[in-house]
Amino acid sequence: MSETPRGKPVPIPVVAAANADGHGPGSATLPFAEPSAKGAGLLALPPLSLYVHLPWCLRKCPYCDFNSHEWRQDGHTPDEATQTRYRQALIRDLEAALPQVWGRTVHSIFIGGGTPSLFHPEQVEALLADVRARLRLEPGCEITLEANPGTFESQRFASYARAGVTRLSIGVQSFDDAALRALGRVHDGAQARAAVEEAAASFATWNLDLMYALPGQELPALLVDLETALSFKPPHLSIYHLTIEPNTRFAVDTPSNLPDDDTAFSMLDAIAERTAAQGLSRYEVSAFAQAGHRCTHNLNYWRFGDYLGIGAGAHGKISFPDRIVRQVRWREPRAYMDAAERGQAMSNEHEIEALDRPFEFMLNGLRLTDGISLRTFAERTGLSPAVLEPALQQAMTKGLLQRDGLQIRTTARGLDFLSDVQAMFLKDGD
Repeated sequence: MSETPRGKPVPIPVVAAANADGHGPGSATLPFAEPSAKGAGLLALPPLSLYVHLPWCLRKCPYCDFNSHEWRQDGHTPDEATQTRYRQALIRDLEAALPQVWGRTVHSIFIGGGTPSLFHPEQVEALLADVRARLRLEPGCEITLEANPGTFESQRFASYARAGVTRLSIGVQSFDDAALRALGRVHDGAQARAAVEEAAASFATWNLDLMYALPGQELPALLVDLETALSFKPPHLSIYHLTIEPNTRFAVDTPSNLPDDDTAFSMLDAIAERTAAQGLSRYEVSAFAQAGHRCTHNLNYWRFGDYLGIGAGAHGKISFPDRIVRQVRWREPRAYMDAAERGQAMSNEHEIEALDRPFEFMLNGLRLTDGISLRTFAERTGLSPAVLEPALQQAMTKGLLQRDGLQIRTTARGLDFLSDVQAMFLKDGD
């Protein structure tokens, strides 16, 4: 990498009265000097979200590397006493964290898992009431709950809406029974269709999750799944390539009939074409949405916003004027509840050093098709955009990134080789 001048402002095009993305004619110099390894202070704190982790599921999927735990006792859901104790532990966790976010407004809430829809709607309603009593929520705050298909769960969807959930995210993954069995899912295609129909009837905005490049899947089968999903006219569609993650059953016993790279690329091309024809805009590598239905919570992640994470194994990122920290809660549910009841839910915390912030910011920001603003980079990292310049020049020379004023976005070729682009911003990268 070429050396970045120390302490020297770098001319970057900017509008005298630029819009939020920094587009427009003219130029000026942003008065940022490269900070020390500790990083400069933040002049303003980023938007804040809340993530709540409900860790239990009926059965651990062989591809899943999230902190999820099978509920092994009798019955389909954690019993009422366990749900109540866990909810109370969440609030103790939140109360212990309040001094770190005091006075800040929460813009979105995401209840993830595990399978959060295993929790009764009454428990979700009580949880949200407890959260509202302790945090200031933005009017119209987006509140997402993850749910999996299955008759006893999908019947609850309308009740979740009445409990205060504004957005449902349904983990369908496929409508094909054979594919669902290969993925270890507990529902079948008929239950998936029923769940999507009920979500559409209960929520103005909702998300449907699909996966592709499944074991034994060919392009025609993917197209059937995709057309089935699109027939429900989802406001938001998330489509993920099946990947083999460490510490999963698939990592130990990997399916032998996974599609090759060429087939997977053909599937992705078909996904981009068919979704666009249905009015779904690809705004992130794996996310497609109708106008007005982009996920506020995920956008905050991708733009290096803050999020307080509570619950077993939850991760968080919190900014202070002089530092940015990442936090992790205890992973095992019962150990988490014990610790939270003592006011010690956090298992570890570490500061994001200045040298690591460019990669952390670009890792998710480059996934957005609109790209990221260099002004936002400066505001949320406390660093000069100058620290990005060598990697930016290298990526633009290779046709992987393009610059429009203050806006940096990944090219079509860059999206195909996204991990290579992201790696350019590692502190030791070339």
